[in-house]
This record gives sequence, C-alpha cells and structure tokens, in this order.
Amino acid sequence: MANNTRRAPTVLLRDIVELSRAFEAHLGRELGVNATDREAMEHLIGAGPLSPTNLSQRLGVSTAAVTAVVDRLVAHGHAERMPHPTDRRQVIVAPTTASVDRAMNVLLPMIGQIDATLDGFSASEQDAITRFLEHVVASYRQHLPETAP
Repeated sequence: MANNTRRAPTVLLRDIVELSRAFEAHLGRELGVNATDREAMEHLIGAGPLSPTNLSQRLGVSTAAVTAVVDRLVAHGHAERMPHPTDRRQVIVAPTTASVDRAMNVLLPMIGQIDATLDGFSASEQDAITRFLEHVVASYRQHLPETAP
C-alpha cells in the first residue's frame, strides 16, 4: 500500500470493530456469562437449536469443552437440552425464550438506532453504503482461513 494516509472510513471501520467488541462484552455482562458462553448464545440465537457437536465446531472448542459451556448455560437458564427431532439418541441445545428476550432487550435498541440512521440516507446513498460494506466483508473473508465463517 503506497498511501499510508489514514482515511476516515477506514478509521471508522476500526472504531466499529473496537466498539463491537465492547458491546459484546457489555452483552455478556448483561447476561452474566463469559465470552465463550456469550458466543455460544449468539450461535444458538442466530442459528436456532444446535447439536453439541455443531456448537463445538462453531466455537472452535472440543466437545468436552462445549459440554462445560452448555452445562453453564443450562445452569444459568440461558439454554436447555432437548431431544433431537429426528434422532432420539442425540440432543440439541436451544436458547431459552427468557434468555433470548434478555439479549434482544440489549440488542434491539442499538439495531433500531442504526436502522433509523440508515433511513436518513437516500436509496442511492444506501446502495453505496451497502456496496462499500459488501466489499469490506469480502476483504475480511479473503484474509481469513477457509475454515472461518
């Protein structure tokens, strides 16, 4: 990169990354969970019920470690083990409604404010913002190993 000048959008993206981490920590404190357990909850809320094996793959931890994560989440009322819908030998882990509601009470005001801000831009400006962010996401993905999400 020949130009070492820090461009405002690039600096702002870095700020977003740092603030996202701080917001994730805030959400973890609100739920009373550690970073790994919060990340597990993000997967359960985003993807729906998951098998412990799938959850361990998503978290990048062993199945033994994910058992401890699930045990903590169940003990704190954030998740429950349920019979697998098609294989009675297996279980799935699902977020509890109360925990999803607690997380959404933290997340939705921030998401709503971001959406309201976006609504202040014209359709063509929103298209440009979307294209820019799509390219940023593609750049991140290009620089990650293939196993990353």
